[in-house]
Amino acid sequence: MEKLAQETYKLLNISLSSWQLSAVACYIRELETWNERYSLTAIRDPEKVLIKHFLDSFTCYRVMRSTPMNKVIDIGTGAGFPGLPLKILFPDIQVTLVESVKKKADFCQHIIEKLHLTGIEIICERAERLGNDEKHREAYDWAVARAVAKLAELAEYLLPFVKVKGKMLAMKGDSGPAEAQSAAEAFKLLGGHLRQLEHLNLPGVTEERYLVVIDKIAPTPPKYPRRVGTPAKRPL
Repeated sequence: MEKLAQETYKLLNISLSSWQLSAVACYIRELETWNERYSLTAIRDPEKVLIKHFLDSFTCYRVMRSTPMNKVIDIGTGAGFPGLPLKILFPDIQVTLVESVKKKADFCQHIIEKLHLTGIEIICERAERLGNDEKHREAYDWAVARAVAKLAELAEYLLPFVKVKGKMLAMKGDSGPAEAQSAAEAFKLLGGHLRQLEHLNLPGVTEERYLVVIDKIAPTPPKYPRRVGTPAKRPL
């Protein structure tokens, strides 16, 4: 926990409270227990979990600060990353987690209850369906995703949720710049425009990391997102 606290302060200038550190410790213990039964994540080593899951999730704030972040939706959250760590880091934000795999959604609900979190919900649904729900469409300041799909496909999942003047954040590896370039037309079709590519390095991690930020500059046309499975089969 001490390393997470040090690196969070170094990267974000944020001092983690004792409650935040104990919440992360509890989260990790529950993840280890559930991983034995359900294989929720490939990363099992506790030190790597701290850096590659929690610190990595916290780094979203590098591009989110100085913007409205009252309502955040995390698409394809898996075991809760990055949405749950962001909620731990900023307890006052409203967070919606979306995960179509029930065992992963159940784990997220378990963590929400275990940590007594409020202002957060988990929805077990496909993004293509939820993106056409008027309650969620163009309702969020930020839509975020980590390790879900290539950017042209991912934009069709995320941008329908983002209000005009809001933003989409894709957490990417070294393919980030090339994907951003090739997805420029998809961004435009969906009402988005590439704003920022933030390069970062995590301690002890050799792979490059990029935070790809897309501005929502116009409403997403009603025909997007397309039917379940279509964005993956025929990316824009």
